[in-house]
Amino acid sequence: MSDGARVENPGYYRKEERRLAWLQRKFSRKRKGSRNREKARIKVARLHERIENRRYDFLHKASRQIANTYETVYVENLKITNMVRNRCLAKSISDASWGRFTRMIAYKAEGAGGQVIRVDLRNTSQLCSQCGEMVEKTLSQRIHVCPCCGLVMDRDLNGALNVLMRGREIGRGPPEYTPVGELAATQPLGGGQAGSMNQEASLLVGR
Repeated sequence: MSDGARVENPGYYRKEERRLAWLQRKFSRKRKGSRNREKARIKVARLHERIENRRYDFLHKASRQIANTYETVYVENLKITNMVRNRCLAKSISDASWGRFTRMIAYKAEGAGGQVIRVDLRNTSQLCSQCGEMVEKTLSQRIHVCPCCGLVMDRDLNGALNVLMRGREIGRGPPEYTPVGELAATQPLGGGQAGSMNQEASLLVGR
């Protein structure tokens, strides 16, 4: 997040992936219609349920903490349906449940009198949050190093600061200088009205 806080993805599916594959192999080897096959099917289903329950519990607790801490939260307007088409990233994206996480934050923030606002995601990780210079990086490059102003920081923190600045411009007139590029017209999740905000943060999900 833009204040340096980090919510680590526990990766429950990844942790159980080998055991799940083992149980699924055992299930596939059982004779169809047999009692042993049914027992193996139940074991697979129970592990899936355990993974889902642990993920759901984590997302609830993390989203509650964010909603209680920040009155305004800006998030990237991620096109998750398109992103999961990338077979190299689909499993990790699904395991993190980005869409569910942001929805949970949104309804909990609204219930607490706050709001969640989606902002344009373009180049949030590539632009320098200090000078606005475009600094292209591959996904494996985790440190932002700006050759123009010399800023060195974690890639995700730099991106979160860009999201915060971009979000703050929503509803205002065009600024004289915008270091994060073109702004997108967006709407608050849940339709909450902006009020007097004491705390703000942006959340760069999964990048």
